[in-house]
Amino acid sequence: MDENFLLNSDAAERLYHDYAKDMPIIDYHCHLPPAQIAADTRFENITQAWLYGDHYKWRAMRTNGVPESYCTGNNTDWEKFEKWAATVPYTLRNPLHHWTHLELQRYFGISDILNPASAKQIYDSCNQLLQTPEYSVQNLLRSRNVSIICTTDDPADNLQYHRQLKQDGFEIPVIPAFRPDQAMNVDVPEAYNRYLEKLEQAANCSISTYDDLLQTLKNRHDVFAAHGCKVSDHGIEEIYADDFLEKDIRQIFLKIRGGQVLTYTESRQFKSALLLELALMDWKAGWVQQYHLGALRNNNSRMLRQLGPDTGWDSIGDFSQARALAKFLDKLDSQDKLAKTIIYNLNPADNELMATMTGNFNDGSVAGKVQFGAAWWFLDQKDGMTRQMNALSNMGLISRFVGMLTDSRSFLSYPRHEYFRRLLCDLFGEEIERGEIPDDIEAVGKMIQDICYGNAKSYFGW
Repeated sequence: MDENFLLNSDAAERLYHDYAKDMPIIDYHCHLPPAQIAADTRFENITQAWLYGDHYKWRAMRTNGVPESYCTGNNTDWEKFEKWAATVPYTLRNPLHHWTHLELQRYFGISDILNPASAKQIYDSCNQLLQTPEYSVQNLLRSRNVSIICTTDDPADNLQYHRQLKQDGFEIPVIPAFRPDQAMNVDVPEAYNRYLEKLEQAANCSISTYDDLLQTLKNRHDVFAAHGCKVSDHGIEEIYADDFLEKDIRQIFLKIRGGQVLTYTESRQFKSALLLELALMDWKAGWVQQYHLGALRNNNSRMLRQLGPDTGWDSIGDFSQARALAKFLDKLDSQDKLAKTIIYNLNPADNELMATMTGNFNDGSVAGKVQFGAAWWFLDQKDGMTRQMNALSNMGLISRFVGMLTDSRSFLSYPRHEYFRRLLCDLFGEEIERGEIPDDIEAVGKMIQDICYGNAKSYFGW
């Protein structure tokens, strides 16, 4: 993993080192906790910075036969790191092997392979550095040339840490993104009504009717906009675009507000109605809307009960995406109320579907108005990124692509942008070497810089 890692031609090396490497990072979708940024947290040890909350690593450790107590349990931080170090040699050909060693190199200057023999020395070396001011959270962000961060926030969030960061004058903008998934999760009445109580408290209002819900979400939307938000995000299995009548949606809301379980049809109709209203809010505010589609979540009910969601029990789903997605986008476009939109796909079988679908609604008003977003979650690895970029190239214009995001909860994850940039430059470099695209390094290099940074800066208006 030297300076030319993943770069398999002279042209790729020139594109990466001369054009891509030093471009700033716009992290327009991540799950970094704003509280830790505002507190300028210093981690006590590498386990806290690396393994806490990282379900990628937990899945690998479990698969390697590591008991849960070393993942999410009460074992000591050293014991957890020791088990991770023992797992790393078994991650060959998994992206975790590359990410682990890129992060050790880029943040800590450690080029040794992590394994049981090297674990204690690497643990102690990282921990010693983490105690220094240079390794505070804010300095970790500065060290990777991060220019903007977009966190993921519920409408019920009071955004206090975003306000604090602005008041403190932290020079890297940390901007909230509006993620209203819980406002749509109507399948469990008790949980939904508990959420509405939180939303009422955040908005200082009462939510008794569907119209109350819409007004409350609109008010929170406005509050987010006042804090610099220009982005919404939805993490849903599929787009909901069922037909419905407004009067029925009002009755459905009263039903669930009364604690009754909705039918399958009622649930889909409600989600369809609310998703459309949220999209109209985004269009009116001039935001970018993002849809992360295709995750089948919480498959292991036993572990869900034990650990809760987002702990590593999700997978790729095989939902039928095309017809509903086309119907939803067309309903907005036919009113000329379709906001700039990014569609992220989790099932690689649907790559070409998504790449062609986005082209249906690019109307020339904005370059790349509807985007086939970066490979994400299970696909943000060498094969997944390459397949996404090839599908986008073949079916659309990769030159207008807004590029990579971390989608991460870890402050040590920014080498994923480097990983993406190396793969991007390798794709273009090999085709230059084969004579398939012009041997014009300056022109191709400008395109590479746009994909790495310039397109996102223009697209989001930052």
